[in-house]
Amino acid sequence: MNQAITATKKIPRHLQKYVVDQQYEKYSPIDQAVWRYVMRQNHHFLKDAAHPAYTGGLKSSGISIERIPNVDDMNEALSPFGWGAANIDGFIPGVVFFDFQAHGILPIASDIRKLENIQYTPAPDIIHEAAGHAPILCEEKFSEYVKLFGEIGSKALATKEEHDLFEAVRTYSNLLESGSATKEQIEQAEAEVEKRQASVVELSEAEQISRLYWWTVEYGMIGTVEDPKIYGAGLLSSVSEGRNSLSPSVKKIPFDLEKVINTSFDITKPQPQLFVCESFEQLIDAVKEFRKTMASHTGGTASLETALRSGHTATFQFSSGLQVTGTLETIEKDGAGEAVYMKTVGPTALAFENKEIIGHGKSHHFDGFGAPIGKLENTECPLEEMNDQQLKSLGIEEGADCRLSYESGVVVEGIVKKILKKNDSPILISFTDCRVQLGDKVLFDPSWGEFDLAVGEKVVSVFAGAADSEQFYADLEEVEQKPFEKREWTPLEQLYGEVREMRNNGADIPALQRIIGQLTSEFPHDWLLRVEIMEILRDSTLLLDEQELISKQLEEIKILDEEWKVLIERGLKLAE
Repeated sequence: MNQAITATKKIPRHLQKYVVDQQYEKYSPIDQAVWRYVMRQNHHFLKDAAHPAYTGGLKSSGISIERIPNVDDMNEALSPFGWGAANIDGFIPGVVFFDFQAHGILPIASDIRKLENIQYTPAPDIIHEAAGHAPILCEEKFSEYVKLFGEIGSKALATKEEHDLFEAVRTYSNLLESGSATKEQIEQAEAEVEKRQASVVELSEAEQISRLYWWTVEYGMIGTVEDPKIYGAGLLSSVSEGRNSLSPSVKKIPFDLEKVINTSFDITKPQPQLFVCESFEQLIDAVKEFRKTMASHTGGTASLETALRSGHTATFQFSSGLQVTGTLETIEKDGAGEAVYMKTVGPTALAFENKEIIGHGKSHHFDGFGAPIGKLENTECPLEEMNDQQLKSLGIEEGADCRLSYESGVVVEGIVKKILKKNDSPILISFTDCRVQLGDKVLFDPSWGEFDLAVGEKVVSVFAGAADSEQFYADLEEVEQKPFEKREWTPLEQLYGEVREMRNNGADIPALQRIIGQLTSEFPHDWLLRVEIMEILRDSTLLLDEQELISKQLEEIKILDEEWKVLIERGLKLAE
């Protein structure tokens, strides 16, 4: 078991496989300088522009402006607020991300953006996850909203095309941030994203809820459109977007659930509009309202069709309470288009009240599971509501030959082996020598083994993922940990490290002169270290010639790049 798991004991077993060690030693002095620059800039701006909980939440969540946080420390600091923190390896599926949050765990990507991407990166990084998300979680109502959102979002069904798009976006974002990808690789990845994007033609509930998440938790504002305050993590963690969000060029729209879920977004571009909620209570009401439209709430044939299009693991809950977890392969329908039989493919498990039924895990139903849906012929009472006498009247007793005919035309015929009950009601009837047919179509043949009949007139809920995640995903491998090999810092990283030491322990004049000389001769375009040196020297009458030299060099660097110009000017302003 890796150290990250032992440090975050509240992580459920099925989520532990996504957890990795932070490997704090991997952060270079340049990484630390990037963190410090972004945090200083954002704190200076956000102390007035953000929700009031932000500034206090920074300290309460274990975050320092001066250094990249240790996520284990954050895990402890967030505990009084009902939260924990865990390191993950970059992009994880949306269902998994929401599942972490439903359990009160903030998943944090431990990588940090490159200096060249200091203003914004589409790839998850520790600035966004830790400095963006964590502080506001200390606000009680917002914390309630995010946990509730996690519970609901983890059940949202996506289409297969959306799953494919997620993988393409993950590859593209990681290439952009890696700094080692060729132009050709990036162009190919971008083309793949565009191709996958074009294939997504359905607005799924997963896409709708991801939009709600994006325009609230990631890019939300609160208050009034005339005087909004920032609370979204994307705005709190981006040097550029946080500032730009308050400019007139970014349209402010009063929060409205329908508008939000019908407004798409592009993670690679600045947002042209933002939604302003009145309060976090308004968001809680909105996500509860959205839940009423989801397959997990509505059930029925339409929900089964949604799961079929997803091509991924889902859970199907019958009116008896029986839950079937697997990947839906086929749906048989009647003349009115209503589902009368469903079948999963591959490993499937049965559960009740989110606990796997003993003997009915994936190893037993390794080749799928089929189940009729609907009413039995000539019966007023649903099968799941029948008492022992009513069951016997239909031939449902252990050892008896039994023939069950459904109104749909599905016929189940075999020898009853066992009746499984929960709360004195039948949920599963096991047959031997069983045949299931719909007209001339054989749905189950006696040679296939025992047939376990799912009891339940209706499928009342369909949701993404497993009913008992701990058991269903127990055999999945952990995310491969990137090997950490301690390396020597580059000459530039060493210079950053020396300046960092001076800021903490006092300036070493001879060493500072040497560093300035080395910067001048070897690193003419590095702006951030020069800004850090000016911060040390600004209040000093020492090295006036060197101060003038650095100032001149920064003016020359500004001319080379408009973005550098803005970053330098903002850095020097805080150095005054």
